[in-house]
Amino acid sequence: MGGANATRWVEIPFVGVSFQTSAAASLILLIWIARWLSIPRELSSFLQLWPILTQIGLTCLLILPADLSTAALLFAMSMLLLFIGQIPWKYLLSIGGLGVAFVGIFILFVLAFPGVSNRLDTWKSRLVNYGSANTEASYQADLAKMAIAEGEFLGKGPGKSVSKYTLPQSNSDFVFAIITEEYGLVGATLLIVIYIAIFRRMFKLAYRATSKFGTLLVIASSSGMMMQAAVNMGVSSGLLPVTGQTLPLLSAGGSSIWMTCAAFGVVLSVSHGDIEWRNETKGKENWDEEPVEEALANAAETAER
Repeated sequence: MGGANATRWVEIPFVGVSFQTSAAASLILLIWIARWLSIPRELSSFLQLWPILTQIGLTCLLILPADLSTAALLFAMSMLLLFIGQIPWKYLLSIGGLGVAFVGIFILFVLAFPGVSNRLDTWKSRLVNYGSANTEASYQADLAKMAIAEGEFLGKGPGKSVSKYTLPQSNSDFVFAIITEEYGLVGATLLIVIYIAIFRRMFKLAYRATSKFGTLLVIASSSGMMMQAAVNMGVSSGLLPVTGQTLPLLSAGGSSIWMTCAAFGVVLSVSHGDIEWRNETKGKENWDEEPVEEALANAAETAER
């Protein structure tokens, strides 16, 4: 696209707007998994998970050749959702093993047929040179750490960053480093606290949801944002290898902000339905005598039976 080696976007005809399909696919897949897990069923064999395996496998397969980090993050979020959905440990370990084996086979296939993906050299360079002092191979990570160091305690002030003129993707992949340079340790800590507060609120909404589907839906919508934020901050601070993950609500980009807003909309929808259900139930007999947790536990037990 635009002369750059980027194949992760699809341009909408006659509109001139490009869209990153993996952003939409991630949210849609997690919502579908939440729906599948919310239906009561008794798992007696690993083959009963074939709908889950098929959907996760196909989605990650389509994303993997162009964007390894997004595919790996989506797989990790899917595993987290399966774990919360009470899939037995033995099945989870089998799915994880299949995922690792599949990535190994894919890498061997790309080595044998280099035309399948042009990203293998990039993945290899980022992993091999992670943590090294080779400024040629890790110049992005080095510049990001320099920007963080320049911020010191209070930062240089809003808009006074110098590294944003030399650091590639300073407004998206490495925006956390620029924020730290301008607002210092105080601003970066405050930003992390805000993300933790959002996650805590979402976790509380998931716990209070009146149905298993609502709980899984909130977790599916929020886990992606929180993992993405953690990965972005980890890359900027040198804790993780360089990836292309943006910082939710702060990085520039259309697809990312669209999907983030859609995820917030899903969470608010569950919260709104929860409030309506509680308001309707408050007038019923014995509502005040029965704790909410006990009522939800009884409902879950009935659904399992």
